[in-house]
Amino acid sequence: MEASKQEIESFLATDFPQNPCEVLEVNEDFCLVRYPINEDALRPGGTVSGPAMFFAADVALYVAVLSKIGIVPLAVTSQMTINFLRKPIAKANLLAQATLIKQGKTLLYGEVFIYSEHHPDPVAHAIGTYIAPSNKG
Repeated sequence: MEASKQEIESFLATDFPQNPCEVLEVNEDFCLVRYPINEDALRPGGTVSGPAMFFAADVALYVAVLSKIGIVPLAVTSQMTINFLRKPIAKANLLAQATLIKQGKTLLYGEVFIYSEHHPDPVAHAIGTYIAPSNKG
């Protein structure tokens, strides 16, 4: 029971209005979200903060999960590890591209590459597991 880009956008707007991420693409192979960078996302030294990159990774993986299992609001992050690879471009939005690697009955495992928008090299790589309840709601 898959969810479309429009269904995911509507769900996030209604149930997670604090989420600043924009869903750019949802397809069979990956999901792509943009995290807009503003002063609140910067840390001392003028670089994008780790929590902002983690947030982008978590939202991207959540979108990938919902795209495969449908709108299941209680699907939750069980585990996530992030590796910071290089300093993001300050003031450049983040792009987080998530791919599901394995989908079981209740566990979904995926990875996320995070980029500074318009730059080819990833700034972070995350892997994570989501738990999806067996019933919707």
